[in-house]
Amino acid sequence: MEQNYFDFIICGGGASGLLLLKALREDNYFDNYSVLLIEKEVKNKNDRTWCFWESSSDTFDDLLTKKWSNAEFRSKGFKKNFDLAPLKYKMLRSSKFYKLIQSNHLKTKNTFHLQTEIKEIKTKKNETKVITEKGNFQSKRVFNSLYNPEPLLHQKKYPVLRQHFVGWFIKTKKPQFDPGKILFMDFDIPQEKETRFLYVLPIKTNYALVEYTLFSENLLENESYEKGIKSYLESKGIYDYIIEEREKGNIPMTCFPFDKFNSNSLLHIGTAGGWTKASTGFTFMNTIRNINSLIIFLKTKKKLNSFKIKNRFNFYDLLFLDVLSRYNSEGSKLFSRMFDKNPPLRIFRFLDGKTSLSEEIKIMASFNVNQKLWFVKAFLQRLF
Repeated sequence: MEQNYFDFIICGGGASGLLLLKALREDNYFDNYSVLLIEKEVKNKNDRTWCFWESSSDTFDDLLTKKWSNAEFRSKGFKKNFDLAPLKYKMLRSSKFYKLIQSNHLKTKNTFHLQTEIKEIKTKKNETKVITEKGNFQSKRVFNSLYNPEPLLHQKKYPVLRQHFVGWFIKTKKPQFDPGKILFMDFDIPQEKETRFLYVLPIKTNYALVEYTLFSENLLENESYEKGIKSYLESKGIYDYIIEEREKGNIPMTCFPFDKFNSNSLLHIGTAGGWTKASTGFTFMNTIRNINSLIIFLKTKKKLNSFKIKNRFNFYDLLFLDVLSRYNSEGSKLFSRMFDKNPPLRIFRFLDGKTSLSEEIKIMASFNVNQKLWFVKAFLQRLF
């Protein structure tokens, strides 16, 4: 590539990098700005499944595998069915998403795509250099989505849990699922002194994604996840099925301040920027919201490290992770109390950062006495 300076450089072609590229290329304000996307892999497979909820249709509705209007929550001795309206819970698989971006945005004017590995990113006060196997490139606005877990491993101030899972896309011979309703969380499984649940997204009466998921510190051997799925299916009388696809994930759940690595000319985005919802591991809609704010911010031409996304919900997440990391065996009871004592839509609004202070007080009041003491202790330790 002859050109080595660009108005914008995006490092990484995952969800956050491609969503940023899409937003830049759909805004006429940036038509004359050059954008370089650097990604080492060919992105054309279903290597990710993104799930999210929203109240209105968006650009991706035509790409969805499925969307649902009803959901169910289960734990030991408790079950709650609920209508998601006005929300829809949506499943987007990555291959169609990659194809959309590549077809509509990678070939537009002033857009460049380089397939290579990034070796290093060096940031100075007002310019950042991206060093790759195919040359070095500079910009005053570099966006990095390449997640580096190392800083998390060398600190104790912020707890680090993981949302880790294995999922099977299974096809059964007989109808076994209700394709109109998701199983959002089922904690009625052996917890093994951790926070474990099943997550089921029925696509057809005989086809569903079944995931064995943990919110905990340590990963399991792969066979433990698969054993958990198999045992769960057998407990529901499901024996005769074909595993058509498998997926595996490991998403960091932390309030670590990734933004401290930003500079005047470098902004970390996506999981690398702390855009994952710390208390749940959901990232996709958080990323869309943050990019919408970022596009407005870029028009101010301020230094990138002045872009801020933190609010009181980040502190709520921190307290929740403090409690969940110390009392991981009690996670199912924490979630059960929330769903038992609150309208589910209030919980979803809370996770989206859209509740009022009075609603947040009601959510906090839903916990039992011991659970409230855990949160009070976490609050005081953060305060002092």
